[in-house]
Amino acid sequence: MAGLPVSQTLRWFREESTEAPAALRARAEVYLERQPEHPDRAVVLAAAARDALASTLARPGDRTVALDLLAADALVTLALKARAVNNPAGLGRLAEELAALGSRIQ
Repeated sequence: MAGLPVSQTLRWFREESTEAPAALRARAEVYLERQPEHPDRAVVLAAAARDALASTLARPGDRTVALDLLAADALVTLALKARAVNNPAGLGRLAEELAALGSRIQ
């Protein structure tokens, strides 16, 4: 099965985040654009959230990472939404994986 192009995930992200501030959308898109293709957009969004959170945690106390933290939050929220829409039975598992995300990032 071919992967869902990230461009389709980006398109979905843009549709879902139309009310978000432009700077936040742009920062989240940076993390999305770095992700490989995958058939499940929730996986792409969660991976982008992980990267945004890792960037935040790599520079504790640096206020310039606030936008990265907000991007991580937005990406987590949309990953959960994507999973709820496309695979409601898998929502709990994804939520557990995302909840443990911070503790696994070094």
